Amino acid sequence: MNNYLTVLTIAGSDGSGGAGVQADIKTVGALGGYALSVITAVTAQNTTGVKAVYPLGEQCISEQFRAIADDIRIDAVKIGMLGSGAIIKCVAGLLRELKNNPPVILDTVLRSSGGTTLLPLEALAVLKEELFPLAALITPNLPETAILTGMKQQPATDEAIEAAASMLHEAGAASVLVKGGHAEGEECRDCLLCNDKFVWFSSKKIETLNTHGTGCTLSSAIAAFMAKGEEMESAVEKAKKYTVEALKAGACCQLGKGSGPLDHNFRLR
Repeated sequence: MNNYLTVLTIAGSDGSGGAGVQADIKTVGALGGYALSVITAVTAQNTTGVKAVYPLGEQCISEQFRAIADDIRIDAVKIGMLGSGAIIKCVAGLLRELKNNPPVILDTVLRSSGGTTLLPLEALAVLKEELFPLAALITPNLPETAILTGMKQQPATDEAIEAAASMLHEAGAASVLVKGGHAEGEECRDCLLCNDKFVWFSSKKIETLNTHGTGCTLSSAIAAFMAKGEEMESAVEKAKKYTVEALKAGACCQLGKGSGPLDHNFRLR
């Protein structure tokens, strides 16, 4: 009998389905994995932005996690929105309870795409101290990279991006993927620092407003490929390719009045 390859997503809920736990579940399923979830917060949001955030308590989060971990093997973990230093400490403690040490992909969600703060600045030190050492990979975008490194503006050159990735590695992250989607130009160039070397991934930017949940999708896709046993560089390369194709497919669809979602299930269509 075959076993499912599982990915546990620890993140906030997006009722509109484009980001958060819902995007993670669709991504993992589309890539042949079985998605498990621990919800850290309930949000009221749609394609136009986040209207309200309701964090869940640490006991609720712990009980969700332990109910799953006591019964089901976890092959990879993706972490998204956490919302507070207390929740960060709670999740870090729970991850240390896992006996099989699955790879942890940490999407450093600091703000929504619409600008809503999802992690207060005072929690950044806790994030670095508690979760960076537990993560196989962190996946900040350029604005998040600037915040996490203390830069006054987001890095704009290859040299500055590589320097920022090195700073985050020195802060405790085993590997760092700096996502370049916020940079100017027609190319989206992502920089991976892994095993003391830099690897760049480039793709043509997709002309679309439907980018809601792109970071969630990429990080959960990386987790899905790592659950299958892919090495880091290969997992990132395949996850980026899937995300680009989902963006292309989503550009042909319309949902809501604002920034719509990717088409995670484009392969079914």
